[in-house]
Amino acid sequence: MKGYGKYARPYLSAFIIGPCLMILEVLGEVMLPKLMSLIINHGVAERDPGYIVRTGLVMVGVAFLMALSGIGGAYFSAKASICFTSDLRRDLFARVQQFSFQNIDDFSTGSLVTRLTNDIQQVQMVMMLILRLALRAPGLLVGALVMAFIMNYRLALIILVVIPVLGCVIAALLTTAYPRFGVMQTKLDRLNSGIQEALVNVRVIKSFVREDFEKERFRLANEDLQENSLRALRVVILTMPVMMLSMNVTTLAVVWYGGNLIIGGRMQVGDLTAFTTYIVQILMSLMMLSMVFLQSARAMASVKRINEVMRAKIQLTDDNAAQKEKRVTLGKVEFCEVSFSYRQKDGDEVLSGISFTAEPGQTVGIIGATGSGKTSLVQLIPRLYDVAAGKVLVDGVDVREYSLKNLRDGVGMVLQKNVLFSGTIEENLRWGNEAATREELRGFAEAAQADGFVRSFAEGYDTDMGQGGVNVSGGQKQRLCIARALLKQPKILILDDSTSAVDTATEAKIRECFRTTLKNTTKIIIAQRIGSVEEADLILVLDEGRIIGRGRHEELLASCKAYQEICYSQREREKEVDA
Repeated sequence: MKGYGKYARPYLSAFIIGPCLMILEVLGEVMLPKLMSLIINHGVAERDPGYIVRTGLVMVGVAFLMALSGIGGAYFSAKASICFTSDLRRDLFARVQQFSFQNIDDFSTGSLVTRLTNDIQQVQMVMMLILRLALRAPGLLVGALVMAFIMNYRLALIILVVIPVLGCVIAALLTTAYPRFGVMQTKLDRLNSGIQEALVNVRVIKSFVREDFEKERFRLANEDLQENSLRALRVVILTMPVMMLSMNVTTLAVVWYGGNLIIGGRMQVGDLTAFTTYIVQILMSLMMLSMVFLQSARAMASVKRINEVMRAKIQLTDDNAAQKEKRVTLGKVEFCEVSFSYRQKDGDEVLSGISFTAEPGQTVGIIGATGSGKTSLVQLIPRLYDVAAGKVLVDGVDVREYSLKNLRDGVGMVLQKNVLFSGTIEENLRWGNEAATREELRGFAEAAQADGFVRSFAEGYDTDMGQGGVNVSGGQKQRLCIARALLKQPKILILDDSTSAVDTATEAKIRECFRTTLKNTTKIIIAQRIGSVEEADLILVLDEGRIIGRGRHEELLASCKAYQEICYSQREREKEVDA
């Protein structure tokens, strides 16, 4: 828990007041058996109703103060633990937002979700438990033990025999529990990842009629979690019977020995009653401590997983950037002998020896077979990944010298996988420019050929998108994503096969917008269709991570065999469709 003090400091008063109120409750709990013994020994034995009433009223007052202390202690303990973990969750989420794609791949999305939810919840629960019981249980143990020795030290020696035995049992249980809880959380990661994947891709599952396969996969993951959870919780289950057996055996020994003392006239009935209550309090406090320790073992497994995220080395930062204040002003892009691999140390190269220049305002088309490295190439411009060798320059400056914010502010990107968020269409578009006017929204939506279908909706730009934009078609989603990028008015615009679901006539209108509205913006367009890039100032043909052809459309038709084949095959398919 080292380094977590900063989350406790703002709520230090709650962290102090809660346990202190619990101590007051303990003092009352220790006093009540003694007061009861006085009633029995003096009030009842001497038949003194006045004494019974007076002592009874004192007990009522003590019980009332205990209730107030218990309520206050529970409130402040809850406040401290909830606020602590709320701030921790906030920082953990902020840390994840700083992660590079490589970091996210290392953990997996499902695992990060579990750490942000279930693991934080485990920490909150154990912290609340500790604040309520960490002082209460030891206080009750010490207080009841002291009172027991004051009343009859010989009888109290029975407890000193039981406590070490219970301590050894609890230590053995904890040693067994900790690794099992860690495995259980890992299995929960796997289950959450499977659930997330199945829900996100539910349309694909249904279209391929793979429901039974997914049910079976979920069943296996669920049963795996079930078995490991039971394996971990068996330790917790064993704790209660062991503690109850110890409590009952100890109580029997005390009653038997104390009964003999009463018969011999060496102990009063009220004292034995109180003593028995103190024995129960001592053993109950040990049970509370065992519960705290067991829950702490589970929480420490969660803390370890949280620390893995908090202490993970972020693979991509701008800490050493020399020109953090610089912004993208022209939009010139240069690749200088760039090589790239997703696994920097021992991975196969995805790109090798890439060099080209896109002048400000130019349109660069990138075409090639699936897996040729097109998407990997454009992801290096906003520095979503770092190069393995060579340099990527924007306006003559290595992208690693910019602050990530300033670099990405200057780059608009429409990803291959179009992503919209829950909320209205307008809220989604405002990701491009939060301060844009409604007229600007409509203007750029019209440029992206989205305004027409948006206004056809009953609520227009106030239409709720649903999670991930489930209530719009693929082509509509693409046009909204393009409009969002245009609204940003970037100096560099990257479109990664982002018009594949749009008909050719609509795509032609979008390209016309690029020539007019974005004439000063550098456009880099990845496409599968030759028609999408044939008017580009420069076309790059990629194959297996290398540039095998470059030039304008006419030049490539004359000099690049791969480009000729792509163009020929597409024209043949168009003729077949027309026929």
